[in-house]
Amino acid sequence: MSHQYRKHFTPLESNPSLFTSLAHTLGLSPALEFHDVLSLHDADLLSLTPRPAHALIIVFPTSPNYEAELTTKDKDITQYTSSGDNEPIIWYKQTINNACGLYAILHAVSNGHARDFIIPNSHLYQLLTTCTPLNPQDRAAFLENDTNLEAAYKTVALQGDSAVPENPEDEVDFHYVCFVRSPKNGHLYELDGDRKGPINLGEFEEDDLLSERGLRVLKEFIEKTECEGGVSLLALAPAE
Repeated sequence: MSHQYRKHFTPLESNPSLFTSLAHTLGLSPALEFHDVLSLHDADLLSLTPRPAHALIIVFPTSPNYEAELTTKDKDITQYTSSGDNEPIIWYKQTINNACGLYAILHAVSNGHARDFIIPNSHLYQLLTTCTPLNPQDRAAFLENDTNLEAAYKTVALQGDSAVPENPEDEVDFHYVCFVRSPKNGHLYELDGDRKGPINLGEFEEDDLLSERGLRVLKEFIEKTECEGGVSLLALAPAE
């Protein structure tokens, strides 16, 4: 991605243990964890993931044309400006390079029933309390300047087994997108900090995002993004 970022982080490996460690460090209850989703097609493998899935994070390789395709998709979309009680979900604009894993985690734990599992007075609780009434630009600036968030992220990011760029300003060829359901209006949302705002995917009655409808949405996303190779999926769900 060639956005003009103001800050740069080491990329976070798409490892459920690392995602869980960071979420718990920030203040998510141990009752929820991130889990690998091993298949979207094999019912037996799919059954290994605990339910309900409160949020899904898809990790996929980006093509050389990915950013141009996003620009085309968003050309007729108005920049998102909602905040507080006016928004059915909370969305974070990404202004930190290579931190799409962090934004995906924040999107997952800030929305839906996962919010009920945030420990009172934890850093995550305080972050949400501060960010919720802010407009997207001020919300993004707050995350950039959150030194405790940055320290927690860096500690976990360095624990991964995958090779990472020596220079955090170097680009990586994969991206994270989160899917959540809003209890406020019962709609499913695609949350990507590199877009102009949250993408409303319409009504979604089920609480489990790995329901039949949820699986269809994921398959359609993979097909439209042309990212069949190297895709992985994480679910935020009850701890085993």
